[in-house]
Amino acid sequence: MITVIRALTGEISTLEIEVKASFGQHPDTEIYLSQPGLGQILGARVLAELGDDPHRYTSARARKNYAGTSPLTIASGRKTTVRARYVHNDRLLDALTRQAQSTLRASPGARAYYDTLRARGVGHQAALRQLTNRLVGLLHGCLKTRTPYNETTAWAHHNADQTPQNPTAA
Repeated sequence: MITVIRALTGEISTLEIEVKASFGQHPDTEIYLSQPGLGQILGARVLAELGDDPHRYTSARARKNYAGTSPLTIASGRKTTVRARYVHNDRLLDALTRQAQSTLRASPGARAYYDTLRARGVGHQAALRQLTNRLVGLLHGCLKTRTPYNETTAWAHHNADQTPQNPTAA
């Protein structure tokens, strides 16, 4: 049993080196690695699942829908329900959720966004899903404009919403 584990560990290490080498040669590597929570392996996984055709997703919404992070609104008569998408790419959603979990520790803006959602009474899973959705949109914007992630720019709109309307009245 130990021999099998050692052999598998060696194969995993070899594959990890190959993935890092291949991912490092891709033209979008810098953009993916600039995203909070994405390293060499997880970044390569997200790139592989999303694909590298720049014209595949016409909008951030299309990329979010493919990833399964955007909410699905079901309306019938007087009743409206918002749910998580059932049809999605499981491997991509798993990788993006892992990114969101890591981002909570790596990005103060993402942490503030998550904490705001939790303070509003949103559950952990729903808040994490909303953060994941936001991160997919940020990645789409970075890929579209060919610019690396910038913490200040990414969360500026959210931070502006948190500032008091009249700072002198307090």
